[in-house]
Amino acid sequence: MPDKKDLELLIMGHTPILQIESHEEKRALDMLVHIAVANRLPVYQWSVTEGLKRLDIDLGTQRHNADPADVLGHIKSSSVEGIFVLLDFDPYLSDPTNTRFIKEIAMKFDGSRNKLVFISHKIEMPMSLNHSVVRFDLSLPNEEALIKIIQEEARKWQHESGQKVSLDKKSVLRIVSNLKGLTFKDARRLIRNAIVNDDAITDSDVDEIMQAKYRLLNRDDVISFEYDTARFGDVGGMSRLKQWLHQREKVFHGQGRQHEVDSPKGLLLLGVQGCGKSLAAKAVAGIWKVPLLRFDFAALYDKYIGESEKNLRATLKTAELMAPCVLWIDEIEKGISGGNDEGTSRRILGALLTWLAENRARVFVVATANNIDALPPELIRKGRLDEIFFVDLPREDVRKQIFHIHLEKRKVAIDDINMDEVARACDGFSGAEIEQVIVSALYAVRAGDAEMNTRYLLDEIAATRPLSVVMDEKITQLRQWAAHRTVPVD
Repeated sequence: MPDKKDLELLIMGHTPILQIESHEEKRALDMLVHIAVANRLPVYQWSVTEGLKRLDIDLGTQRHNADPADVLGHIKSSSVEGIFVLLDFDPYLSDPTNTRFIKEIAMKFDGSRNKLVFISHKIEMPMSLNHSVVRFDLSLPNEEALIKIIQEEARKWQHESGQKVSLDKKSVLRIVSNLKGLTFKDARRLIRNAIVNDDAITDSDVDEIMQAKYRLLNRDDVISFEYDTARFGDVGGMSRLKQWLHQREKVFHGQGRQHEVDSPKGLLLLGVQGCGKSLAAKAVAGIWKVPLLRFDFAALYDKYIGESEKNLRATLKTAELMAPCVLWIDEIEKGISGGNDEGTSRRILGALLTWLAENRARVFVVATANNIDALPPELIRKGRLDEIFFVDLPREDVRKQIFHIHLEKRKVAIDDINMDEVARACDGFSGAEIEQVIVSALYAVRAGDAEMNTRYLLDEIAATRPLSVVMDEKITQLRQWAAHRTVPVD
């Protein structure tokens, strides 16, 4: 087992302090006990609730050493060689007395087999101790380990319930793929829940497991999760974008001869407000049939220096663990310039660009933007993202598609509607404005207790001043900029 071997090398090494950040406390303790027994070393465990006790054999508990300073004093004065494990000690590391004790213990343990081991979900070591500390990370289960867990839990439930457990091979492989990134403990819990639910592992379990995985990984509301994205695949127009996505779909999913080309990284969508950039972002996830993560840049910034960058790293890590997925960064220009100071914004941009260059997980980024003036040149140059698409006001044929989609969505009969006429009449309207025309016309229809027809739609079109008229100069400038720098979606 690689983890056990790597941990044993650290225990036998000369660095006196070992730091293990993990929610799998029991797994870490079991490994330490096995290593200690194999090397004939006593191993002790301390917690603030129980004090100090020996783990490899039962000698009772030293409750008089429950106080943090007392146990550190005891360890420092002890002549016994061994491994001393402190559980959830992180709240006490800020005490200067404890820090000094730990430093003196480190000097005493240096060069010996004695080890001071800290285990907690999060540990912030004082800077003065950094040179005496080595960090060890427990690995996450790979495909082989996850399949073994599924088999173990199936046998266990079959023995407990007396019910035969059905394992659909295809569903097992899909679930194994979706459980990557979770700890052994969390993966085992989700697998058991899926089996107990219906004495089987089937395709219906994938959705529940993905949503449960997201809840486990995301704890800060910076990103929101959408698993059922197939309905987003049906959008009007955007033929070039759809073709571009279909060409890259197999490579993104790791199918075919993907070794010959780089996996797609992402794209930037520029365009007129209300013309479907957000819908296009959702359509990527829908066409590829993968989860959609919406990244709220506004929630990223924190009043404490350094926390915004930490929030970004945590968010991107969550996206990697949810792969394969689409990460939608809406109105990215606001996020990049959204900090309280220029320094924070530049660091956020730098961290994002570094991740875009180095990311190897199947996370496809879709960034949308309205204001080109706020976009830094580092982001829009080729190489950061694969392509820049421009979403313009819809052509007549696309406007006709949009009318069909929104009328069908509302179950409105179109027998008395001249689609060609209403599509021509709303020249210069965005997709959002066309939808609003339909909504307003429906109110008029219901008020008159009538049926929808061409006249109701034409009246609402005539009463609407579209954005293309109200902001003509700005839209013209945007179109001119995009003409030779971007690819039109249609």
